[in-house]
Amino acid sequence: MFTFSVLSSGSHAQGNSHDIGADLIGQTPPGPTPELFAPGLVSTDNLEIEGVFAPGMTEFYFVRQVSGDVPKIYSFQYKDGDWQESIVGPRTGEVFISVDGKTMYLGNEYRERTDSGWSEQKSLGSPFEDIPVMRLTASADGTYVFDERHEVGTIRYSRLVDGERQAPQAFSEEVNSGTFTAHPFIASDESYLIWDSERDDGYGDSDLYISFRQDDGSWGPAINMGDEINTEFEDAYGSVTPDGKYFFFHTINLSEPKANIFWVDAQIIENLRQAQ
Repeated sequence: MFTFSVLSSGSHAQGNSHDIGADLIGQTPPGPTPELFAPGLVSTDNLEIEGVFAPGMTEFYFVRQVSGDVPKIYSFQYKDGDWQESIVGPRTGEVFISVDGKTMYLGNEYRERTDSGWSEQKSLGSPFEDIPVMRLTASADGTYVFDERHEVGTIRYSRLVDGERQAPQAFSEEVNSGTFTAHPFIASDESYLIWDSERDDGYGDSDLYISFRQDDGSWGPAINMGDEINTEFEDAYGSVTPDGKYFFFHTINLSEPKANIFWVDAQIIENLRQAQ
């Protein structure tokens, strides 16, 4: 499983403006076949991974590593009639924006939205500060779903009950099988879980999988998302946009090396749900 370096936080740097239309950074929505996202703007000859939109679809965050430099978190934000590109700072965690748009989760730390931007990073506190979390996502009810950095990989969840954060628990073997099991995405209504893992039924390196919550509350079998999504390379970091319309992921080819962000119509998820 390929990962970028994790470094200390840095300052915000302002970049370029792009007058390219209000929606989707000026991109034409994809169909049922994955396409490179925003070629020349987001997806370039550099290494780009971990793309996510924030609620409202006017902010897009991703990680880029330019040759010879540290990996950094970049953003495109729609302000004053155009898309403004900027650098948030060095990559200190894998970005996820909460359902209400008020919190930026970065592994076992977070930032809060303020009138002037994002606050300084803060620890999630015990027990999360002691877990080497790569990606943490959260549902509308406040359930945390997260991984940890090691070869086997374990995905856990922590519910919020009456305002009290519950102790993390591991998902069942349906999710926690294979190796390099990581980068979970929990649907806002907790109806499905997406993650990546290396398994015997995969197409190469890590593949993207999905499990749907069953009527009895249990999680269904891990479903490989298929050869339209998964390749012989590392396919990872699945996300569904807050409007529910698009599925994002990235593919990394270590032999070149090359890493880019792709998107596809999210109908693929409903197709997999109906076929289970």
